Amino acid sequence: MGRAANSGALTESVFYILLRLHQPAHGYAMMKDIAEMTDGRVNLGAGSLYGALDTLQKKGWIRAVDEHPPDRRIEYIITGTGKQFFEKELIRLEEMLQNAEKMKEAGNENKC
Repeated sequence: MGRAANSGALTESVFYILLRLHQPAHGYAMMKDIAEMTDGRVNLGAGSLYGALDTLQKKGWIRAVDEHPPDRRIEYIITGTGKQFFEKELIRLEEMLQNAEKMKEAGNENKC
């Protein structure tokens, strides 16, 4: 099974949340920015987003910038642990893309 058996793939929503949280953001900004990044393909509802944020905090992948902000909007940021998992996912995705390109090229060569 190799190393993939030891590390599960991130869901697309979690991937984009971690990507966005390389800079601090509160919930509404995350929802808006992720929808914009994906041309509206990934639309996170409040329930889904805050459930994911809670899970990611429990895993130690993100943290609140300030637990008691003056305007009640909690900003989050990715942690070092979160960055490690995010980087592993980038490597996995890059490998998938490279393998797909190789197979496409091999298929095109066989057509000639």
